[in-house]
Amino acid sequence: MKNPILGALLMGVASGAMAADLTVISFGGISKDVQTEAFYKPFEKKEGMKVIAGEYNGEMGKIKAMVDTGGVNWDVVQVEGPELLRGCDEGLFEHLDPSILGKAEDYVPGTLSDCGAGLLVWSMAMVYDGKRLANGPTGWQDFWDTQKFPGKRSLRKGAKYTLEIALLADGVKKEDLYKVLATKEGVDRAFKKLDEIKPSIQWWESGAQPMQFLASGDVVMSTAYNGRAFAAQEEGVPMKVVWNGSLYAIDSWAIPKGSPNKKAAEDFIAFSLSPAQQKIHTVKLGYGSVNLGTTQLIDPKLVERLNTAPANLEQAVPVNFEFWVDHGEDLEQRFNAWAAKG
Repeated sequence: MKNPILGALLMGVASGAMAADLTVISFGGISKDVQTEAFYKPFEKKEGMKVIAGEYNGEMGKIKAMVDTGGVNWDVVQVEGPELLRGCDEGLFEHLDPSILGKAEDYVPGTLSDCGAGLLVWSMAMVYDGKRLANGPTGWQDFWDTQKFPGKRSLRKGAKYTLEIALLADGVKKEDLYKVLATKEGVDRAFKKLDEIKPSIQWWESGAQPMQFLASGDVVMSTAYNGRAFAAQEEGVPMKVVWNGSLYAIDSWAIPKGSPNKKAAEDFIAFSLSPAQQKIHTVKLGYGSVNLGTTQLIDPKLVERLNTAPANLEQAVPVNFEFWVDHGEDLEQRFNAWAAKG
């Protein structure tokens, strides 16, 4: 080419057109399969760009290393609440342009933040096998009632969620929960309450275990992620979910700082939050949609089973991740020491 400057410019345009791959990282498993169907394939079709779907275990070290070295090759990543807060504070995520996502009132409260946009609402709820318990528990007080409901019960092995549940079982009001847990007296009260049923607890550590424990009859009730209970119901297992006092939170999309495709990443996020795409995701996984407009697209019978059904959400408590970022390390240490004592 005679004009080297023009040649360089044209090559830049060509390489820009070719750099159309979008790398989206999530937590893998069945969620990734559903995300492929609900988000990735339709976005590829709409935008004519390839989505490269990857997975990770939520470790922030990978994102930090990429950002620190300027070698960012992830465009969109799924993160949980504490990681979103921490990553935003540490400058690991891009600030999102709020105008691309529309009005905040169209979404479940907490969906939109400076560095993230929620993609699903998950809950930690009480679950029991309706076949084994005709008249099942209706709240956390029943979870502690080993006379009325004899047998083992299962809780997640960790301070987070477990301490909240203990205080709710002890009569703390939902609106006062984190106020109480932020005091030494409140923490002592939670552990004292846990002492009452410690011999009856069978701890779970991975999300699949509660359903396994319930199916085998090892436990009469358990905490569980609502999507796991939904999957069991879809397979015909009569798992019942108690929404009273359930805890809910939002997983979000974030864009690692320095993503080479920020505009396309924002377009993808906006696309995945639309009611039509959220509907596919919700119907397949059973985790609630962040977009309030999704409800009218879903069968009312299915809506009743979702954590975001108005009647279910009214009884629930949002997890306060700012609290856990501030106090989590100390509380997890105390919990581990407590759990290790026979």
